[in-house]
Amino acid sequence: MNQIKPVSGTDEKRKLHSLMEVAALINSSLDPDEIKRLAVETATSCVGADAASLLLLDSETEELYFEATTGEKSAQLKEIRLKPGQGIAGWIARRGGSSIIDDVTADKRFNADVDRATGYETRNMIVVAVASKERMVGVLQAINKHEGRFTDDDLEMLETLANQVGTAIENALLYQEQRETFLGVTTAFAEALEKRDTYTGGHTRRVCEYSMAIARHLKLPEKQLEELHLSAILHDIGKIGVPDRVLQKPGKLEPDEFAEMNRHPVLGSEILEHIKSLRPMVDGVRHHHEKYDGSGYPDRKKGEEIPLMGRIIAVADSFDAMTSTRPYRTALSHETALDELIAFSGRQFDPGVVEAFIEVYKKGELSCCS
Repeated sequence: MNQIKPVSGTDEKRKLHSLMEVAALINSSLDPDEIKRLAVETATSCVGADAASLLLLDSETEELYFEATTGEKSAQLKEIRLKPGQGIAGWIARRGGSSIIDDVTADKRFNADVDRATGYETRNMIVVAVASKERMVGVLQAINKHEGRFTDDDLEMLETLANQVGTAIENALLYQEQRETFLGVTTAFAEALEKRDTYTGGHTRRVCEYSMAIARHLKLPEKQLEELHLSAILHDIGKIGVPDRVLQKPGKLEPDEFAEMNRHPVLGSEILEHIKSLRPMVDGVRHHHEKYDGSGYPDRKKGEEIPLMGRIIAVADSFDAMTSTRPYRTALSHETALDELIAFSGRQFDPGVVEAFIEVYKKGELSCCS
C-alpha cells in the first residue's frame, strides 16, 4: 500500500489528518453506499478539487459507470457509461496505476464526450485505479484543481484513499452477499415451516411487509429495521414444536390444544437463543402475542414493557390473521380489520403502532392490501 510522505504546512497536515480519519471510517463501514460517498467527498476536499467521481467497473460488460460523484453535474454523470478502455478513466481501469493530467486537451486518451454531455469543462485531473486484493474495482478521479496544478502529494493522498476504498468496497459487498444468503435461507426455512399449515400461505411475507411499513413510518434506525425484518420472518418459528394435530386442526382448538399453540413464542425464543447472530430477534419472536394491557402471553408484559419489535409484529400479525380465511371463520374485510385494531388500541395493541399502520394503509404503501 502506498504511504503518504511527510508534508509541510498547516493546510497539508490538516488534509492528511482528515484523510486518515476518513480512511478509518471507510474501513469500519459495511455500507457500500456510505463508503462510496465518503470516497468522493474526501477526494474532493483532500486535494482541493472542484469535483470527484468514483467509477465502478461492470464485470459483465467491462464498462465504467459513475457510481458516486460530487459537483454540480452529478445527476447527468449518473446516466453515462464509458466503453471498455474509453477515456483516461477507462485506460487506467485496464492497466492499473494512476496519472496526473495537467492539461486534458493535450492528452490523446481524454474523452470529451462526457464534457459535451454535461456541459462541464474539465481542465486537469488525477485518475487513480481502485482495486481490491481480488480484482479491479474501478477508478477514483479528482477534477479541476482550485489553485495551481495537482501535485505528487495530491496523487499520493488519492492513491492512499483509493487503496482503502477498494478493500472496503470488496469487504462490504462480501458482507452484503453473506447477509442476503442468510436472509434467503432464513426466509426459505420460515416459508417451509409455513407450509405445514395450509391456511397461512403467504402469512410470513405479509407480516414482514406490514411490520416494515410500520417501522419506516416510525422512522426507526437502520439497525432496528434489519432486526425487525428478521424478527418478522421468524416470528412463528416456534410452531416447529407444535404438533400437526394442533397446527392443522380444521376447527376451533380445545383449551389444552390452545395452550400448546400458545407455547410457540417461547419455543421460538429458545431456538433463537442458541444462535448468537439471531439473539437480537428474540424480543420480537417471544413477545408478539403480548397485549398492551398486560393480558397477553407468555410473560404478561404491559405497555412499553413489551419490546417495540413485539408491539409492531403484534399489529401486523393480527391484521393478517383477521383478513385471512381460517377453518373456523371467513376473512374480515380490510376496513373491518382496521376498525378492530382501533377498537382494541390501548388494550391489545400499542396505540402509536396502530396509528402508524393505519397511516401507511391509507397512503397505499402496502402492496399486499392493494
